[in-house]
Amino acid sequence: MFGYVRPSAERLSEEEQKRFTAAYCGLCHTLKRRYGLAARMILNYDLAFLAILLDEGGTCHSCEKRCMVHPIRKRPCAQPSAALETAADYSVILTWWQLRDGVADHGFWGGLKYRAASLLLRRAYRKARAAQPVFDESTKRHLNALAALEKARCESIDRPADTFAALLAGAAEGVEDPIRRRVLQQMFYHLGRWIYLTDAADDLKKDWKSGSYNPLIPRFALKEGKLTQENQQELAATMDRSVEMMAAAFELLDFGDWAGIIRSVVYEGLYAVGNAVLNGTFRKRPKREERNPTRKAGP
Repeated sequence: MFGYVRPSAERLSEEEQKRFTAAYCGLCHTLKRRYGLAARMILNYDLAFLAILLDEGGTCHSCEKRCMVHPIRKRPCAQPSAALETAADYSVILTWWQLRDGVADHGFWGGLKYRAASLLLRRAYRKARAAQPVFDESTKRHLNALAALEKARCESIDRPADTFAALLAGAAEGVEDPIRRRVLQQMFYHLGRWIYLTDAADDLKKDWKSGSYNPLIPRFALKEGKLTQENQQELAATMDRSVEMMAAAFELLDFGDWAGIIRSVVYEGLYAVGNAVLNGTFRKRPKREERNPTRKAGP
């Protein structure tokens, strides 16, 4: 995953902020407990959000804990749950196959860091694969299909984006209730599509310089590795459409204690990140008067 999925902190209540922190820290502790200390390195906001969506109970049971990162002051931490364990398994599987993809894409010398990381994660991956064989096989199959599209320098942005979207939709396959499963499949699908397009826009300059495949380059016939304003508007429209479809699916379920956090992500956080990526300001801390978390992704 990529770290693009986050709530709009300014719009969360103090209690909701504590719940999000609890989910994030709970997943971190679950990764350590199931897969060892090194597994904590793969933690990010996207995976915490995945855990929140997978929590069928809808109730945040938390305590306070210290850890190596926060050794003095205790922080809210979600108590162990099936959702956190599943999210931890999926985290390891997704990271493993992304690392293997990095090995394949970067040759011998360029792929050394990916090989080293794969070696550290190998034992954890084997355990996660045994726990989630269906998701592992689905992830492998979709990433192979995505690699084939990249190798062919596919000129469509929809085909690779939809392939990654289908990969993430597989995260809902283990949900027992058929209605909840269908809703989550839609949410994960459109979240995956939005993540893929956002990442393509974020990496555009780097991919242009390195010659790596990026679907935006052939799609918009870019000559200098930079989107025009018209290109940005077209890309923003399809990114925003995926967010709108996520929002429509979200309204069909009761997410209990997590509803406010999910609403903040879907209705504000994704738009804010998409807007920042397209404007080249993502990961830069904007001045308070320039923040506009409810603005959509278009310029």
